[in-house]
Amino acid sequence: MKKLVALLLTIALCLSCAGAFALEGQPVAKENVKVGFIFLHDENSTYDLNFINAAKEACEEMGVDYILRTNIDEGQACYETAVDLVAQGCTIIFADSFGHESFMIEAAMKYPNVEFCHATGTRAHTEGLANYHNAFASIYEGRFLAGVAAGLKLNEMIDEGLITAEEAKIGYVGAFPYAEVKSGYTSFFLGVRYACPSVTMEVTFTNSWYDEAMEKEGAISLIEDGCVLISQHADSMGAPTACEEFGVPDVSYNGSTVDACPNTFIVSSRINWAPYMKHIIEATINGEAIEADWTGTIATDSVQLSEINELAAAAGTAEKLEEVKAGLEDGSIKVFDITTFTVNGETLNSYLADVDDLGDYVPETEVILDGAFAESLYRSAPYFDVNIDGITILGNN
Repeated sequence: MKKLVALLLTIALCLSCAGAFALEGQPVAKENVKVGFIFLHDENSTYDLNFINAAKEACEEMGVDYILRTNIDEGQACYETAVDLVAQGCTIIFADSFGHESFMIEAAMKYPNVEFCHATGTRAHTEGLANYHNAFASIYEGRFLAGVAAGLKLNEMIDEGLITAEEAKIGYVGAFPYAEVKSGYTSFFLGVRYACPSVTMEVTFTNSWYDEAMEKEGAISLIEDGCVLISQHADSMGAPTACEEFGVPDVSYNGSTVDACPNTFIVSSRINWAPYMKHIIEATINGEAIEADWTGTIATDSVQLSEINELAAAAGTAEKLEEVKAGLEDGSIKVFDITTFTVNGETLNSYLADVDDLGDYVPETEVILDGAFAESLYRSAPYFDVNIDGITILGNN
């Protein structure tokens, strides 16, 4: 009996090793590739709609089958959905929300011959699974560009006598006080200040990725507190709708809101996920390993701005954004240049970030390099979690 058990374990181990080898080294015929997508919400969420559109674009362009699953919460339903997608023949499974990660890892461990790819996660580089991968993009560059557009709008309002330079206070509706959100609102603020040096910002959190009523309420409270322009990192139309109702300029996220907010929408930044989705499909077809962490950039067309709404934007915005974009691409402009902000009145010459994210919240990686905070260098997901001067966090967040 012991010999039989040992033989069975050896066979199982060999099959596992063979599967891992096939995963990394053997091409998969295009007709056998099927991609399963797990989305936190549905098309009503600007965040998920951005992913859904990219999934359809990538799969249809690549000529592979796909399955879309929407409204999958950040719990056991994610794992169960992943298992069901495997049963339906999916060779790649992609999930789009931070809270899906532990369940995707669990599924990846169970099915070593299936590629599991996850947006906004942090653990691929520490888990060491050949079939589990994280992806994000340098959206902080897009946020910075959108911030420049907002700063130009503030300058226009100052020049027209609508506000004084000291009244250039903007508001930001955030979902959670996570590094991803902090990185986003800080890069946006630094972009605004690049154009309008007197700007200050207030941030409120909804503690939800998608709550239209709370996001609208948050925007209204910021407007009532004197914020003259609003941006957001939350997934509904709540904040843009409030801006349109109150006549306050707005910079949205994940796509243009100009149809619903023609008088106040200026511009939007977003991550274009299609390049990554095509990348993982191509890698699977060619039998190439997928990176543990993949970071899209402006150069890969992963960071995009929407069309500028000329009705609401300041004159000359398009030309200025092209100039700044060129500076970001050639490295002459760095979003988190440590000479452009302070922390408690001091320059941030050194900073340890919790890049490995082992659940102990212990920072371990020096991230100030060449005069800037090196965001998304050591893993794809943001790890900028610094509270800089000029930004006020409201409430008990």
